[in-house]
Amino acid sequence: MERKTLLEGIRSPRDVKKLNDGQLEQLCAEIRERLIQTVSQTGGHLASSLGVVELTVALHKVFRSPIDQIMWDVGHQAYAHKLLTGRERRFDTLRQEDGISGFPKARESVHDVFLAGHSSTSLSVACGLARAKSLRQEDGYVIAVIGDGAFTNGMVYEAMNNVARYRDRIIVVLNDNEMSISRNVGALARYLAKIRSKHEYFKAKDMIEHGVRSIPLVGDSLYKAIYSSKAAVKNMLYNSNLFEDFGFDYLGPVNGHDLQSLCEVLRRAKSLNRPVLLHIETQKGKGYPFAEKNPGAYHGVSKFDVKNGSEEAPSTDHFSGVFGEELTRLAGEDSSICAITAAMKYGTGLFPFAAGYPERFFDVGIAEEHGVTFAAGLARNGMKPVFAVYSTFLQRGYDQVLHDTAIEQQHVVFGVDRAGIVGEDGETHQGLFDVAFLSSIPNVVIYSPATYQELRLHLHKALYEHNGPVALRYPRGKEPRLPQRCSTGEDFLLIDDYRAKTLVISYGREFAQAY
Repeated sequence: MERKTLLEGIRSPRDVKKLNDGQLEQLCAEIRERLIQTVSQTGGHLASSLGVVELTVALHKVFRSPIDQIMWDVGHQAYAHKLLTGRERRFDTLRQEDGISGFPKARESVHDVFLAGHSSTSLSVACGLARAKSLRQEDGYVIAVIGDGAFTNGMVYEAMNNVARYRDRIIVVLNDNEMSISRNVGALARYLAKIRSKHEYFKAKDMIEHGVRSIPLVGDSLYKAIYSSKAAVKNMLYNSNLFEDFGFDYLGPVNGHDLQSLCEVLRRAKSLNRPVLLHIETQKGKGYPFAEKNPGAYHGVSKFDVKNGSEEAPSTDHFSGVFGEELTRLAGEDSSICAITAAMKYGTGLFPFAAGYPERFFDVGIAEEHGVTFAAGLARNGMKPVFAVYSTFLQRGYDQVLHDTAIEQQHVVFGVDRAGIVGEDGETHQGLFDVAFLSSIPNVVIYSPATYQELRLHLHKALYEHNGPVALRYPRGKEPRLPQRCSTGEDFLLIDDYRAKTLVISYGREFAQAY
């Protein structure tokens, strides 16, 4: 009889707690192997999941899910979590019909706290979860795992401004891999780099705390008096940091691939019984050389050959690629054209524009609301901004589209990528609502091309034939095959039978179904 692997023997997080240090290391290796093999067949989010294997194992070693609730931000980091929470046998159905979701899903498991397909929601959810536990006098901690890329979204700071008010048992694990999907940009990325260089500060802080507390008779009371004075603590400990200023106890940085260190620091965070921010450093794509070398390309992947990886240049034979190429061509003729992305340079096809015109290319990070209003500011002063954004993420900028572009008719072009059904990514990523919410906003013009040729034509119209906001929505993937009876001009006309009494009007990719 073939011997089971350790992973095959894990039926719940309780089984993880039974393993010794050596077995935990072996379990991590088996999880990585299973992730690579499965995602190579089903597609999915690979690099981010590989980066949090040790963290996931440590969390389930130290905490008691589901009594302790683990909230995964975005959720594409949660594949290892699914393997350790009773779904190992069905993991081959990942992202398939009637299979395991690619994101945490409460209907799927008691260990999945909250559906999370969009970034930067975890702290707000954790704040509510922990407050409810306190009000209901329930046991347990709430742990929010969030990447550094998600910290570029303003919702995180709204949550941080509220978390520490209540002193609930919240532990925020900041997974710092210097990536969101594209490489992180902006002030926060520089700030975290600065924090990572100050290990001596945190060692000094621990030494002072230990020294003061060890003074006979008065140590604890003296420490509390010092701790209560924010200015005094800052002066004593050389400097504070952003997270402490928000009211968190800060721990770290910690090597996110060192299991023993992770378990120790998680136990320490647990013992504090108040809001804690644990800063860990991980490598996106850890354990798979192709993903380590190019984590952006392996963030979300289709099927691939495990042995050879996928080192080919990305294809542009899809709507996103054609959009990016045409926008780049037009930018060569018009120096007022700018391109904006929210951490999706590759996904939205803007990498040729970024390479060709870096001074007019703006990656705002995971900050769609800012991206929309930033574009409105560019338009107000004479530029032609084009914000390429997935339909599902433009939902976050609805108020800004209405208030900041439509009311004053600022000429902003929205490249609404992944419009319509997008398949395996599940309900959080379907591009079904942009027509409904954009068509409800006055002064917004919407184009929905059916072919690449129409896409190019409509992009030109959006830039040069309108004065207000224009949405150019196009689907994921390649253009459909159209009947030969279709013309290739500005408009399509399909006549199957001149005697027919029914006129069918369609748009976008659905046009291919009209014959």
